[in-house]
Amino acid sequence: MLKLLGSLCVASGGALAWYVQRAERCRERDALSDLQLAFRRMGEEVRLARTPLPALLSALAGDCGGPASAFFEAVSKAAAGGEDLPRAWRERAAALPLRERDKAAVSALAGDLQGDEEKVCKAISHVTYTLANSAGEAERKRPEKEKRAAALWFSAAALLVILLI
Repeated sequence: MLKLLGSLCVASGGALAWYVQRAERCRERDALSDLQLAFRRMGEEVRLARTPLPALLSALAGDCGGPASAFFEAVSKAAAGGEDLPRAWRERAAALPLRERDKAAVSALAGDLQGDEEKVCKAISHVTYTLANSAGEAERKRPEKEKRAAALWFSAAALLVILLI
């Protein structure tokens, strides 16, 4: 009976680990999607409405979802509090749940937010393009990664159950 209970715990642990890893990948995909939409809107606002950056950051914080909203809200509050905008942007970008390449692209935008409209729009378009490429690549690789992760966690749990019995 004790071996059966231990086997059930090990199998449940493998399933839980797979579920947690899957939830992290979903969170990353959602963050990429939210940031893409936010940067597209940011580019449109800068180009068409010429919205000032502090007001734009506050508006984006209210309209985005999840990590993107938290990012823009934190940057907006830091800028309103007198903190240097590029430094605040880089610090908050490092905390985003993205891959390092995507974090670097978002972080690099900090230096280009000040300047003429054309430079800002070009930098925003570059970040949007980078995030879109990452999202497309992640979507293409998703079935393979999910199969591999499921096979890894469930076979490891099965191996431990066999060794336990």
